[in-house]
Amino acid sequence: MTLRVTSSGLEDENLIADAISLLIGDSELVDLEKTNSYHGSSIFLISATTRKNKVALSTISKLGTKNLEELQSTIEQRLDENNTLHFRIGLDELIDGEVIIVKPNRKSIKCQLKLEVYPGQSVTEQTNLFLQEAILVSN
Repeated sequence: MTLRVTSSGLEDENLIADAISLLIGDSELVDLEKTNSYHGSSIFLISATTRKNKVALSTISKLGTKNLEELQSTIEQRLDENNTLHFRIGLDELIDGEVIIVKPNRKSIKCQLKLEVYPGQSVTEQTNLFLQEAILVSN
């Protein structure tokens, strides 16, 4: 699972990193990289990555039942050819302590969940099972 967001020089990158850290459950997984935008202003690339299924499950379960059910109902649109589920979490909402799925036109954290699918298994079915497990964990 990977979480990514870009922070401009006007935003508090540490506040954003702290919010992502709370979401993923481990500040050691969060990386801040300072760079310059195309126009020369300072920006921060903030990301968190885990390859552990348990951490990914714990993180995604924080979305809550309503958001997880929304992901389930839109699995086909969110899965790519590499077995990766794409969705966005509202950045301002996360900073305020609320985890919700938002549309791409909002300030958001890009989330990618890579699923391990073996030959003979359905990607959609495995994704649905993972999300169902996350719903059970969230309750």
